[in-house]
Amino acid sequence: MQVLIENESHRAQIRAITQAAFGGDDEADLLDRLREDGLVRLSLVAVEDGQVVGHALFTALPVSVDGREVEALSLAPVSVRPDYQGTGVGSMLIREALARLAHSGFEAVVVLGHPGYYPRFGFSAALAAKLAAPFSGEAFMALELVEGALRGESGRVSYPSAFGIVDGH
Repeated sequence: MQVLIENESHRAQIRAITQAAFGGDDEADLLDRLREDGLVRLSLVAVEDGQVVGHALFTALPVSVDGREVEALSLAPVSVRPDYQGTGVGSMLIREALARLAHSGFEAVVVLGHPGYYPRFGFSAALAAKLAAPFSGEAFMALELVEGALRGESGRVSYPSAFGIVDGH
C-alpha cells in the first residue's frame, strides 16, 4: 500500500469512499466546499492495487490563543473504504500526515472525532478545552505539532464557512 498526495485522478474515488464511510453526501460535499474555498493544506490517499482505499484531509483553520494567531489545521474528514475499515489504513494516513506536517510550519491540529480513536495520535480534549468553538467535550480535541503552540489562558477556533457551522462564540 502506498500513501500519496491526492491528485485530480483520485477525486471521484475519494468522494465515493467518503459517501460510503459516512453513509451519505454531507462529508463528501464538505470536501468539495473545502477544495473550492482553497483551504486544503494536505490531502493524502492510501492506494492499493491502483485503487484509493483511504483518505485524510487537513485544511486551514483559524485559531488564536491569547490574541496570538496559531498556524493550525483541521483534520476532517478521514475516510476509509468500508471493506478496509479496521485494518489500520486510517491510522497509517493520520500518522504519515502528522509526520509530514511536523516539518511544514504548522503548529497545531484540531479534530472533532471519536474520543476512543484520536488520542492514540496525541490528540487531547484537555488541550482543546480552552479553545472557544462551536464544539466542546471529549470529542473536540487538539494536538500541538510545535510544543507550546496552544499554551495560554484562552483561545478561539473560527471554522471557515465551508464547514457550514454557525459559530455562536
